[in-house]
Amino acid sequence: MIKILLVEDDVNLNDLVKTILERNGFLVSNFYSANDALRSMENRAYDLIISDIMMPNIDGFEFAKAIRENDKNIPILFMTAKGEFEDKLKSYSIGVDDYMVKPIDIKELVLRVGALLRRAKINNERKIQIGSTIIDSDSLSIIENEEEIILPLKEFNILFKLLSNPGKIYTRSQIMNECWGIYTESMDRTIDVHITHLREKIKDNPNFEIVTVRGLGYKAVIKNG
Repeated sequence: MIKILLVEDDVNLNDLVKTILERNGFLVSNFYSANDALRSMENRAYDLIISDIMMPNIDGFEFAKAIRENDKNIPILFMTAKGEFEDKLKSYSIGVDDYMVKPIDIKELVLRVGALLRRAKINNERKIQIGSTIIDSDSLSIIENEEEIILPLKEFNILFKLLSNPGKIYTRSQIMNECWGIYTESMDRTIDVHITHLREKIKDNPNFEIVTVRGLGYKAVIKNG
């Protein structure tokens, strides 16, 4: 079962989020201070962290920094009343993966938790093999017949995402949310540009291709499969 650590000093919101997440099949350990949460992490592993920013003693920024000193990969989602751009910028710069401004939509929170966990799962799966091609996360490369193509990080993340579920259609917003962590409609063009560059690099690959699904998004298609 997926284990989530929740840190929120608002008792009512803490209880609500814990209840909703548990109804959706997650195991939640909830705390009201970052100090208690950090002590818990000394003896227990978690799959995802949800944290407020404005908390007594250790605030969310300090909490996230402490986590990132020991774990570069665990997803962190801030759930906070601090909605200024500078707060978001600071959060992402210290390694926070997603950011929700209060009052939060509980249904959206569940969706974002799912997206973060899927992205973390992909990051933990280091290689995909499609026919004679190996897609290697450690080197950000495509290896085919001993020829290696190194990809920029975002292009690699898109390719890895699509090939993790061949045939599944991903909208631009899904790709942006899971490969960048954030999404706005203005970023549609960014996705299209990355896909165009990626297609040029894999155009001769004998095992797969990226297909546009008009009006919906993109999918990876296995050739002869």
